[in-house]
Amino acid sequence: MPGCGRARLGVRRVQTEGMTAAGAGEESADRRLEAAILDLLDRRAASSSICPSDAARAVAAEGDWRPLMEPARQAAQRLVQSGDVEITQGGDVVELSDVRGPIRIRRRRR
Repeated sequence: MPGCGRARLGVRRVQTEGMTAAGAGEESADRRLEAAILDLLDRRAASSSICPSDAARAVAAEGDWRPLMEPARQAAQRLVQSGDVEITQGGDVVELSDVRGPIRIRRRRR
């Protein structure tokens, strides 16, 4: 998706205290992905959105971020359930379980 990697510049790597992205377990990787999503959104205008790949890149250790794509989508879904974000496709709010293909994540609009 064009533009997905733009937010990477200036994004700090989100890590659990005392753990690197490469050595952390699945549960802490999930928490780091959630934190990365919120951090990336905090760094953008309230009306902006991010691609799940932005969070995957922010959390991935040196190397391939692609295995974190599905966990990043699931982290976004957990943040939907907590009321923090919305998942969109084509600008419309969608349920992750109902869509295939590229999605965006944005702060929940109240």
